[in-house]
Parts: sequence; C-alpha cells; structure tokens
Amino acid sequence: MKGASDLSGSIGTTLLRRHIGRWLTVLREAAGISQDAAAQALQRGSSTIWRIEAGDSRIRFRDVDVDAMCTLYRVSPETRHRLLTMTRETRDAPRRAWWHDYTESALPAWFGLYVSLEDSAAMIRQYEQEAVPGLLQTRAYAEAITRMPEGVISDEEIERRVSVRLERQALLSAPRPPHLRVILNEAVLRRPVGGVDVMVEQLQHMLDVTARFSVSVRVLPYSTGAHSGMNSAFSILTFPNAPLSRDPVEPPIAYVDTLTGALYLNKPDEIHAYETVWADLDRRALDEASSREMIKEALEAFSSGRPGQRHVAQE
Repeated sequence: MKGASDLSGSIGTTLLRRHIGRWLTVLREAAGISQDAAAQALQRGSSTIWRIEAGDSRIRFRDVDVDAMCTLYRVSPETRHRLLTMTRETRDAPRRAWWHDYTESALPAWFGLYVSLEDSAAMIRQYEQEAVPGLLQTRAYAEAITRMPEGVISDEEIERRVSVRLERQALLSAPRPPHLRVILNEAVLRRPVGGVDVMVEQLQHMLDVTARFSVSVRVLPYSTGAHSGMNSAFSILTFPNAPLSRDPVEPPIAYVDTLTGALYLNKPDEIHAYETVWADLDRRALDEASSREMIKEALEAFSSGRPGQRHVAQE
C-alpha cells in the first residue's frame, strides 16, 4: 500500500522516533528553553539535541538522556513514563522490517509500536467487522479468538498473547484515558464466539465498560446494506495538542492489521481516505442509545438460549 515503505526504517521505528522527537520538541518549547540552552544544561552538543528532536535514526535514545530532558522540561510523571516506554521500544525492536510473522514467540515489533502510539493517543477510533476490539474483550472471548485456527498455536502462547491483550485494557482506566470510539458490524454481536456463555459475559462486559469509562460503542446494523467499511477493519489514532498550542503533537495515524503484521499510514491523502470512510460509518451507525438496546437484545437472546436469530448459526 502506498506510504507503507517509508514507515519501515531499518528497525521498524521511523514513525515512533519522529513521534518521540515531536514530543520532546514541544515539551522543551513549552518550558521556554532553546535548543542551545537545553544542550548546555544537558551537557550535549546542540546538533545532538537537534537530531534527537528530529528522530534521527543515528541517535540512540538512552534512558539517562530522556530522563534528564524530562527533568529539565519539568514534565509530569505520566509523560516521563510514556516517553521512557516509547524510547525503549526503539532500542528493543528486532533489526528487521516492520512487518514479520505474526506467530513468532517474541512480541511483534509492529504491535509494540502500536501500543506505544496508542498510549499517547487522545482519541482512538476503531471499526471492527468480525470481532470485539481487543480493548473491550473478556479473557474467555480473547482466548477463543486467539485459538483460531485450532491446533496451530500452543496453550502457552495463547495465554501469553491473551495476557498482553488484557494488560492493554488498563489504558481505559488510566488517569487521562484516550476517548475510545468504536463502531461494530452487527455480526460481532450475533456470532457465538466461544459459545453462549462466553458471549453472555462478553456482551455484558461491553455494556459495563461503556457505562463506566470514556468509551462509546455504536452498531452498524445489517439493515445498512452496502457501506464503505466493507473492505477492512481499521483504527484511526489522533493525538493531543502540544502544550500551549492548538496543533496536535503528531498528525493522525491510520492503523490496519494484517495476518503477518500491520500498516501504519499517515500521509494526508491516506488519512483523508480513512476519515471519509469513518464519516460514512458514523453517519450510518445507530446512535449510542439504540446501539445499547441492540447489544442488550443480543445479550438477552444468548441468555435465553435463543442466539439463533436468522443471522446466527446454531451450535
């Protein structure tokens, strides 16, 4: 896909490096410190500070440097933690292209990159065609999804992947969580993933989460017919404004899962394409109240042992 290659880099972190550099730039500027003054205080060359802020691939983000910059710029503990987490990702990612075998034992580098960006997002918009998004999955539902195709992945690997997925859900209860806006194809509610009991728990969990957290779930009903989201599930991440500015610290990013990796797209024409699709889905989806009613209706159907509305295969 157009634009994917220039995000790969030698270790798959070009995008993340640029993201980190922008954060450090706006934090320095918000503190009223020039590059030269920062270099002097940190006992580094001005050119080094410039390369760090540019996300130069020749720069190694060292914890001691990042920590010192955070102290100098008087950043919050939360921002310090996020920056240190992201910079460690640039060092730990395998030295290969950003896409690779999804089933390898180590945590995929492309997933680590997404997690780092997700942590910094102000809003996450997701359209899902077939499954509940990972941030909203129960353990049993996540295990059923991860087990597919049966017999390919070991129980130990399934447990590892599910644990990583569930750990990500702490993002929703963070002090300043991103706003999560989800649009689900109605099929997600009707498909008996893992069986009736798993679906009852999963649908109730969605209702609970949307009542407690900064989460919106809306349903795209079957009655919609053809729509522009039929090609692919996707996410759009938007980032908070820089300190003392109305401009976001990072342009939006569209994220698309594949069987063997992921695509990170951020060129203006790419973002425009996904924004256009999202606008179409947003226009066609039920409102939040009607969506909750449909989720409750699906929950009641599973609970009563009658999940088999005509759209659901009988077990």
